[in-house]
Amino acid sequence: MTQFPNFSTKISNSSLANTAEDAQVSLPEPRPQSLPRKPWLIVSLGNPGKKFNGTRHNVVFMMVDAIAKAKGISINTVNFKAQIGKGNVPVMLAKPQTFMNSSGESVGAIVSYYKIPLKQVLVVIFFLYYDLMIIFSLPPPHLHSRFEA
Repeated sequence: MTQFPNFSTKISNSSLANTAEDAQVSLPEPRPQSLPRKPWLIVSLGNPGKKFNGTRHNVVFMMVDAIAKAKGISINTVNFKAQIGKGNVPVMLAKPQTFMNSSGESVGAIVSYYKIPLKQVLVVIFFLYYDLMIIFSLPPPHLHSRFEA
């Protein structure tokens, strides 16, 4: 939730200010020391195995690899049935190594372990039949009934 500074108006010597010079606006209160931010999780849903490397089935894996390269994130950890990368930016990248219908096992474990709010999870999928890439945040209310993952 966005926090807005607390602005208040101070009125000089009378209950109502007569001119703009009579009213003094205080400076915003300093923001409290914020807690460490939870990272965003970008999950690409594709298919595991060398058979699908470089194919349209894994276009989103290639997209996540491009993000990783651009931001200096090394996707070198295998955990929670996924390849995971973390860097100096508040983003985690995940490529579940399960088929799409089982990807919820992997994504759920990552979200739970790192305590990532669902509103900070972006899922990227590619529909082969339509040549269409979709990025949505969780939970996807309009797609929920169609996907098991």
